[in-house]
Amino acid sequence: MNSIIENSDQIHDIAVLDSIPINADRMTTASHAVAETQAAADITAASGIDQAIESFVGPIAQAFSNVVFFELSIGGVGIPLIVVWLMAAAVFLTVYLRFQPIRGLKYSIGIIRGRFTRKTDPGQVSSFQALATELSGTVGLGNIAGVAVAITAGGPGAALWIIIFGFFAMTVKMAEATLGVKYRKIQADGTVSGGPMYYLRDGLAEIGRPKLGKFLAVFYAIATVIGVIGAGNLFQANQAAAILVKATGGDSSFLADKLWLIGAVVAALTALVILGGIKKIGQWTSKLTPMMAILYFLSILVILVMNIGEIPHAFALMFTGAFTPDGLTGGVIGVAIVGIQRALFSNAAGIGSAAMAHAASKTTKPATEGFVAMWEPLIDSVIICTLTSLAIITTGLYGSSSEDGIGLTSEAFATVAGWFPILLTICVVLFAFSTILAYGYYGQQALGYLTGNSKKADKAYQIFWILAVIVGASMSLESVIAFSDAIFFLMAFPNLLGLYFLSRILRLEILRLRKRIDVGVMREITPAELQVGMGDHEPTAEQIKAAEAGRRRKRDKLREVRDSLKAKKLERAKRGD
Repeated sequence: MNSIIENSDQIHDIAVLDSIPINADRMTTASHAVAETQAAADITAASGIDQAIESFVGPIAQAFSNVVFFELSIGGVGIPLIVVWLMAAAVFLTVYLRFQPIRGLKYSIGIIRGRFTRKTDPGQVSSFQALATELSGTVGLGNIAGVAVAITAGGPGAALWIIIFGFFAMTVKMAEATLGVKYRKIQADGTVSGGPMYYLRDGLAEIGRPKLGKFLAVFYAIATVIGVIGAGNLFQANQAAAILVKATGGDSSFLADKLWLIGAVVAALTALVILGGIKKIGQWTSKLTPMMAILYFLSILVILVMNIGEIPHAFALMFTGAFTPDGLTGGVIGVAIVGIQRALFSNAAGIGSAAMAHAASKTTKPATEGFVAMWEPLIDSVIICTLTSLAIITTGLYGSSSEDGIGLTSEAFATVAGWFPILLTICVVLFAFSTILAYGYYGQQALGYLTGNSKKADKAYQIFWILAVIVGASMSLESVIAFSDAIFFLMAFPNLLGLYFLSRILRLEILRLRKRIDVGVMREITPAELQVGMGDHEPTAEQIKAAEAGRRRKRDKLREVRDSLKAKKLERAKRGD
């Protein structure tokens, strides 16, 4: 996930700039005395409002955060129980589902390309667009700044632990996406409602635990509606504004005292997409995500080419540091926790967002989306985090720089040329914007569950989400964001509990699909123009008519079989008389 806030004291440990968000106290650069006086008055008023809210919310946020991120001390190392909960689920599911991150990736390429699903299948987006939507919400500051924080705290070895548990997180995403499709609801107008709320309610009812399922579903939905506001909106807008001000001159920037203007521009762009629903979000993220990933990849590649001789040594430091760390409290356990925490918190495995993104995919076979979703932690925590780690380690900055978080990554970019960090700025802004889009949709899905998919509530939430971008860009209410983020990670508790309960159903779906592909029962859709593909997935009128005719033939055939069996049963009964 793009924002990682473990408690209110660490709220900006992966933030841009100097780990302090731009706020009203840092925006006075007026050249005239009158303007300076007016600015000071504005700051005093804003500070008073912020301080009043902070003084009220701060203690509550801190207490709540301490509960959510409660730590056990083992070997002198504080281990958050939420991390243990996420880690245990990732390892269990990987083993129980027979190591699909290794054995199942070969099945996913054709599925991502839309070759096994029809344009006439129920759903609203292609598998690739669902993949892009989820990646747009996870790839970002966690990979750019979070990796730097991990290396600063745990040394190069922490990077290897990020990669290791990125591998295990692949199965968690697979589980969420599969169940998200299996228990989704297709509305009369073709729109889709899906996510952990539905598989917690309906899945647990299916196995005889309806009351527990209803409780966990409501608990999860409420946590989602609140949690995504801070983690997926306020923090992202704040950091996008902060890095833009930094890149354009800092305190002397034209934008330094106009953060609301940055927020308004981002909010306007958000409105253009959010109001169009998941189809519009899928269209934007399917273009934005590859573009920003390629830009970041090429930028890192330039750094690595300039330091190509240091790459073998960097890998050696990562391996030796992971298992024989020096100077870190707790030794191997300490460096592992640093890396695991960053991996699981950056890719959001266990939070349940993958279930909401992939529930909208066009498919009739739930497990297809599971094989697609596996790629998210692979791209997020394995590939991108590895590239960031190598850039920081090969430049030698991890041991000599006083910077932390994105400041350290920015320094690595600056080793190429003075202007090179501008590319990092572009990446961060794109990452923040794409996260706002993705998490806005997740909030809508959770609210839809609570309100019975009320159109009015949905539209009100969209408007609130757009306006929150402006507030987030100029706010400095750290406790509000800390409270939201604590609730965000609380989502992992009911979600993972549901995955444990539904693990047998999940395993049957995954292994059955693999078997169908292996024996040739499930083949690529023909003709090719009927395949969903990676972008254009809207069926023609002729295709819809043909699909409806096909469904009628299947229903008629099924009715004939049932009637025949019923007739035979009656005949046997008569003979028995």
